[in-house]
Amino acid sequence: MPNLFSPLAIKDVSFRNRIGMSPMCQYSATDGVMNDWHRVHLGARAAGGAGFIMAEATAVRADGRITPGCLGLWNDAQAEAAASVNRFIVDQGAVPGVQIGHAGRKGSAAAPWNGGAHLKDDEGGWPIVGPSDTAFDPDGTRLWKAPSQMTVADIAEMQGLFVAAAKRALAAGYKVLEVHGAHGYLLHSFFTPLVNTRDDAYGGDLRNRARMMLETVEAVRAVWPENLPLAVRLSVADWVDGGLTIEDNIQMAKWLKERGVDIVDCSGGGANPESRSSIGSRTADQVALAGQLRADAGIATMAVGAITEAKQADDIISSNTADMVLLGRGMMRDPYWAMHAALALGEDVGAHLPVQYGFYIK
Repeated sequence: MPNLFSPLAIKDVSFRNRIGMSPMCQYSATDGVMNDWHRVHLGARAAGGAGFIMAEATAVRADGRITPGCLGLWNDAQAEAAASVNRFIVDQGAVPGVQIGHAGRKGSAAAPWNGGAHLKDDEGGWPIVGPSDTAFDPDGTRLWKAPSQMTVADIAEMQGLFVAAAKRALAAGYKVLEVHGAHGYLLHSFFTPLVNTRDDAYGGDLRNRARMMLETVEAVRAVWPENLPLAVRLSVADWVDGGLTIEDNIQMAKWLKERGVDIVDCSGGGANPESRSSIGSRTADQVALAGQLRADAGIATMAVGAITEAKQADDIISSNTADMVLLGRGMMRDPYWAMHAALALGEDVGAHLPVQYGFYIK
């Protein structure tokens, strides 16, 4: 059996293979509620053979959305809509997961196909928050709002919102919970010195800048069942001078492991315009960094970035670079990527597909 198609068990959750779908924003929700688009988008990849389906960045509060079309888990109606989709994913043999987070200073934006610029408050946008009061791109040619610097009381309230969203995620039937600590969104922006200029207990040295993420994760772990996996997505390198390095994130991963995190989703970049612009040229580097973090922090990892071919994905698992591969654009191009990978590697396709497909496809 190819290692890519070997089962994986984390806590009490069993994955039929090591292939997952990355959380990919669809900007297609109404008031944070899933609809038929999400049912098809997520459900098709589950039917296509992936072992793990991760829902997109899902906001813990309305102002935590990236755009007005992003998902949320700040009310029960959102959880109820997600529950229906999750039941379908489970029926297809896959494990449903969700990434909860807050967009911080990168929120209140238009959908990317509408330019992605910040929306004014009277044009469908909202005030934004961050560790400091500097806009994402204060020198840019388009509007970037300046966030309000969060107080210690604001931080405590925000951590409570992550806890409430975790409880709703459980009620909605998610089996894996991921805390979003990457891409310049709120938790990453506290951790990276490219954004965090505070001089209190949540700023300054590495440990203080890590405090917001660590406290939030610890609070979430306290309500997320011990028998279910908890993940954190990190930007494992900022890729610009003065930013976070892989060594910084190895230390963060060690701290997260001490707080009950089971697996780290290794992405990169996004903290500021320079860091964001480096993503395209450094995307493939993320896989090796996932391997380094796995080895040095002693924690399971999920690898992302320019993973396109079945043999390539199998090699990542076989070499112990990562415990799971996550595909984004590859899954967009081909909802049945996992099925086609099984065929390419000579695996029994039927073991990874719903019976309605597996009976016919050998």
